[in-house]
Amino acid sequence: MNLIINFAPTGMIPTKKMTPHVPITVQEIVEDVHEAVDIGITMVHIHARDEKTGEPTYKAEVYGDIIAGIRKFCDDLVICVSLSGRTFKEFEKRAAPLELTGDVKPDMGSLTLSSVNFNREASVSSPEMIQQLAEEMQLRGILPELEAFDTGMINYAKYLEKRGLLEAPHYFNLILGNTACAQADLLHAGVMIRDLPSNSVWSLGGVGDCQLMVNSIAVAADGGVRVGIEDDVWYDPARTRLARNADLVRRMHRLAEANERKVMTPAELRKLLNLQGGNGEYGRQ
Repeated sequence: MNLIINFAPTGMIPTKKMTPHVPITVQEIVEDVHEAVDIGITMVHIHARDEKTGEPTYKAEVYGDIIAGIRKFCDDLVICVSLSGRTFKEFEKRAAPLELTGDVKPDMGSLTLSSVNFNREASVSSPEMIQQLAEEMQLRGILPELEAFDTGMINYAKYLEKRGLLEAPHYFNLILGNTACAQADLLHAGVMIRDLPSNSVWSLGGVGDCQLMVNSIAVAADGGVRVGIEDDVWYDPARTRLARNADLVRRMHRLAEANERKVMTPAELRKLLNLQGGNGEYGRQ
C-alpha cells in the first residue's frame, strides 16, 4: 500500500517559547500546510489556536478559516479537525468544529477512544462523551479519526462498532511512547496492529523523542505515518535542532524512497476510506 502521510503541524502543547517554528495563527497553519502539500502529504490533522493568546480554541469559525485557506490551494486534501478533551470538557465545545458545512466541512474528526494521562495532565474522554462524539459524526457524515494509545482503546473501538456507532472502513492513529500508555517498541506496535478490527487502515505516531523511530517502523512495515511538530518540536532525538514541519515531511519522503514506497495521494485515501471526492464534496459518502 502507498504511504499515508498524516501531517500534524500544531497540536495543543507546542508554543512559540518552545519553538519559533510551530504554526499558531490561521495564516501560519495554512502556510505550513501549503508547504507540506507541495512536498507531498495525504491528509492533515489540524488544531486551532486563539490568535491573541496562542491557546487552543474550539471555535468553529477559526477551524473554518483554516480549512477555507487550505482548500484554496488543495481542494481534495483530507482534513481532520481535533475534538480533543485535553482542554475542553463540554460536548458542545468539543463537537463545535463538526458544525462546519459546505466548502469548510471537515472530512474527519479525531476520536480518542479513552481518557489518557500525559506527563502533567489528563485528557478526559468518558464513555458517554466518546459515544456522543461518534454519534454526532455519524449524523453529520464525518469519519472518525480513531486515536488509540493502547490495546484497550482498540478493544473499545470494536465495542463501538458492535453498537453501530462506528462503521468500517476505519482509520486509526496508533500513538506510541506516552509514559502512561503503549511504549515505542516493536512488541507494543505489533500487538496493537494485530488487534485492529477488520477493514482498518493505520498510521503510527511517536510522542517526543521516539517520533523518528516510530515513523521509521511504520514506513518499513507498510503502514502510514503521523508526523509533525504536534508530536515533537525537535528534529533529532538528541535534541540538537528544532524541527520545521517541512523538514519532518521531507524526511518521510526520504524514508519512503528508501523503502520503495510511493506517498498516497488524497484521492487514493478518499477512495480507500469511502470519503467524498473533494472538490466541494467532503466527509463520508
